[in-house]
Amino acid sequence: MKQDTNLKARIFKNNMLYIVVCVLSALTAIPLLAILGEVLIKGWEQLGWSFLTEATPNAYKAMMAMQNGEPVPGGIANGIVGTFLMLLLASVIAIPVGILCGICLSEYRGNWFATIVSYLTDLLQGTPSIIIGIITYIWVVVPMKGYSGFAGSVALFIMMLPLIIRSTEETMKILPDTLKEAGLALGGSYWRVMLQVMLPASFGSIFTGILLAISRVVGETAPLMFTALGGAAISWNMDRPMSAVPLLIWEFFNDPNLQSLIWGASLFLLTFVLCLNLLAKRIAKKWKI
Repeated sequence: MKQDTNLKARIFKNNMLYIVVCVLSALTAIPLLAILGEVLIKGWEQLGWSFLTEATPNAYKAMMAMQNGEPVPGGIANGIVGTFLMLLLASVIAIPVGILCGICLSEYRGNWFATIVSYLTDLLQGTPSIIIGIITYIWVVVPMKGYSGFAGSVALFIMMLPLIIRSTEETMKILPDTLKEAGLALGGSYWRVMLQVMLPASFGSIFTGILLAISRVVGETAPLMFTALGGAAISWNMDRPMSAVPLLIWEFFNDPNLQSLIWGASLFLLTFVLCLNLLAKRIAKKWKI
């Protein structure tokens, strides 16, 4: 009889805990679903070929369109081009540097220099993005005597680097030591084994970390305000001020004539980040170590 009572009590506690977890999960999802629903409803109608291929309209054309009750002309092509160019340049620098640094941290984890670099990596990862923007302004914008897409790429590179380093380091730690020992036993040099055996074996996890790093920085606005500044025209010159989708959202917010374009730009940015995260999950599932 006592055992039956204890069993019923445990079942009751388990059911109550399950209900509490479900309720708290639903409460957590409500704000997220509300934000996504608002952006989807208001931004869906704006997304179109012209919105993705035309540059930002000037204030006069936007004001005249609003007075006539017409949709605001123009789009976010200048922001899309600037975003992809700055991400491309930042990735070209951050990916090899981050991977090599992650390999060194995993291989020499007991070394005093590796300990300092690991500590600095954690510190950099927790640094506010606006601080990185200010530092990049001092390091790049001031010596170059002007804002540029290159300066924006440097800021994004600094933000991406610790994420790639950490993902590479943790992935290399998971790999069995016998894999490296087998490569060395076959006569391969140390770095040849690392680059041709260990790295391909950990490709999935490292590439997933790279995609997550890109999705982390693609929505940053503060660093680009201090470095790339923005621009209304489509620019392919990295030495000149360059726009980005997050910068356009900020500019649209500050201009009453362009505020209607916020929702389309926000939906594009959310869709891009969602695609990167889904791709990262797909690769992580396929290349699981």
